[in-house]
Amino acid sequence: MGVNSKPGRFKWWKTPLGLFIAAVLIVGGYLGYVIGTYNRIDDNLELEVEGNAEEQPSAGEEYTIVSYNVGFGAYTADFTFFMDEGKESRARSKESVENCINETTTTALSYDPDVVFFQEVDTDSTRSHNVDEAAIIKGRFADEGVFDDVFAQNYHSAYLFYPIIEPHGASNSGLLTMSRFDVSSSLRRSLPISKGFNKFLDLDRCYSISRVPMENGKELILVNLHLSAYGTDAAQGNSQLEMVFEDLKAEYEKGNYVICGGDFNHDFTTDSKEYFNPGTDKTYSWCHSFPDEVIPEGFTKCTDYSEGMTATSRYTNIPYGKDSFTVILDGFVVSDNVDCTYVQNIDTGYLYTDHNPVVMKFKLMEE
Repeated sequence: MGVNSKPGRFKWWKTPLGLFIAAVLIVGGYLGYVIGTYNRIDDNLELEVEGNAEEQPSAGEEYTIVSYNVGFGAYTADFTFFMDEGKESRARSKESVENCINETTTTALSYDPDVVFFQEVDTDSTRSHNVDEAAIIKGRFADEGVFDDVFAQNYHSAYLFYPIIEPHGASNSGLLTMSRFDVSSSLRRSLPISKGFNKFLDLDRCYSISRVPMENGKELILVNLHLSAYGTDAAQGNSQLEMVFEDLKAEYEKGNYVICGGDFNHDFTTDSKEYFNPGTDKTYSWCHSFPDEVIPEGFTKCTDYSEGMTATSRYTNIPYGKDSFTVILDGFVVSDNVDCTYVQNIDTGYLYTDHNPVVMKFKLMEE
């Protein structure tokens, strides 16, 4: 060392600069991963029909259909969800998921259904501890009789690194239709979602159209759907419904019988928010009033509840109780040649999901 050399000074600004650069690289890398892995599932995708059902529905006979959002098996009555201003991002355990799915399936089966529309059924998701919920449901139905089943992948999302302590992770979730009737074919339709950068934050959405041949030569069209929720504006929600109703109307004009059901993520009756939460000023993107004006001629919402109004969904910012925000999001829309003889939302106390099931009995009218 030269006689004039001096020890190097510690440059204090290098540490925060280094941390800033590392943060930029991490965030940039994650955004690159999200953008690079993004893809929408194809529209008009033929779905595989499994099962050995042979029964065909007959005009004049009464049948039972159930719609049930199982909430990916996470929502016990005291579960709160981070996207609803709650705390939790995943189901509490694999055992809890399996129990919730088994209990919701038991509830659906207790109505001796001919058809069941399930929504938010996970197959391999971080949030539900990678439990194949569709396999559990199909196994339970196989124990009860002969059913066809159709699974439509609703969305598959990249790994969400939030919340930081326990990230929500990757999600694979869909719509499962169980049918005692023979399903000849089924189609997945992709719904319109957000555009621009927001498309990376908006989950893929769809509905399935399953075709059931009838003894009179017509078809019973079963449409299982789950519309967008978080961050959806009224215009996007309306455009999704308009697309659905275009398909429904086309089938009705062929002379077919049409039943559409599921989680509409709208205030289904248009007034249930006020009915269950009098005086509330809360507004959420998933309970805009259902735009009745988009319902085409020849179709009717089934809201003449046989045993009075019961909410079908709770806001999960707090454990379920008397102060919980509740609303009707789930229901059925039918063509005029389908006679809804009974419809009721069933109060389950939200013990195993954040939704209540809807049970409908119907007759397919004689020509």
